[in-house]
Amino acid sequence: MQTVFRFADDLGPFKVIHVYEPRIGLKGTLVVDNVAVGPAIGGLRMAPDVSTEECFRLARAMTLKNAAAGLRHGGGKSVLYGDPRTSPEHKEQLIRAMGCALGNATEYIFGPDMGTDERCMAWIHDEIGRAVGLPASLGGIPLDELGATGWGVRHAAEVAAEFAELELNGARLVVQGFGSVGMHAARFLAERGVVLVGAADSRGAIYNANGLDVGALIELKRQGGSVIDCADAEHSDRDGVIGMDCDLWLPAARPDVITEHNCDQLKAKVILQGANIPCTDAAETRLHQRGVLSVPDFICNAGGVICAAVEYQGGTERQAFDTIADKVRRNTGAVLKKARATGQRPRNAAVALAEARVREVMALSRWAVF
Repeated sequence: MQTVFRFADDLGPFKVIHVYEPRIGLKGTLVVDNVAVGPAIGGLRMAPDVSTEECFRLARAMTLKNAAAGLRHGGGKSVLYGDPRTSPEHKEQLIRAMGCALGNATEYIFGPDMGTDERCMAWIHDEIGRAVGLPASLGGIPLDELGATGWGVRHAAEVAAEFAELELNGARLVVQGFGSVGMHAARFLAERGVVLVGAADSRGAIYNANGLDVGALIELKRQGGSVIDCADAEHSDRDGVIGMDCDLWLPAARPDVITEHNCDQLKAKVILQGANIPCTDAAETRLHQRGVLSVPDFICNAGGVICAAVEYQGGTERQAFDTIADKVRRNTGAVLKKARATGQRPRNAAVALAEARVREVMALSRWAVF
């Protein structure tokens, strides 16, 4: 609990629940950060090295993300300690047990995240009836399958490119974390003429200055392979992705991959934060001092939760994608315009925007939803 309270402030967290059932290897945490605006939506992340601190930071990012997007939802996050590549039977047992353990936390709505997907949300929905990002067969909008977050990244990139005076057609892209978010963002950006020159996943990194075949890489990943299975590229370890020459650099994996110790290796003009909390505060400050435009995570990658919110309200896929485009473009523009006018980092401008919206609602109503 000390880890959580070290970060506590007047916004939250509202509730922290630890889950533990050693007989099946279940260990998890839920952090509901703030529910002033409405019930919290946030993904269930599964990884061996998650922590309560990471869960809180991600939950706060969801509070800011949902507020910035103007959604009637607060922020929360859940983490499940474990290898998402465990046997399908054991994974289903853990996911279902996690859902049951948090069944009474009705102010929290599960969504997919790193290590979980639409099938996992179907298991939770079957247990407690409270999940989004469901398979289409259950009436959901499968945001990972469709690439909702990547669709939002594309629109953030279009707006950011204008502020950076960068022509997207022919711009070179590197993706760190070629998973659901990274591959779809690369696909949507390729439609705008962006050239993918580098990519990395957990097994390594590849680079080709003349461009990589996005479709072929996506097919490799869908068949269970890795980007390093691509023969037409230079290969390096996964950390080699940081120093690759490019115009756009897209982190789409774990938190804190860019720190004050490696941020000067980045050669991009624009950082598109497709992952949650991918840069440390010190790294963002250093990048800003260098003139690198960094679009904050909860602005850039809001497409997934916007899609989830539309699904929760019974909307359609078309409505979801139109809403993502509108909200991400508008918020990216507002944040970057304020940052330019004041000289502050885009993150500072984004946090001020989101917190103001949360505090306005907190001043008008009860801050807890029961």
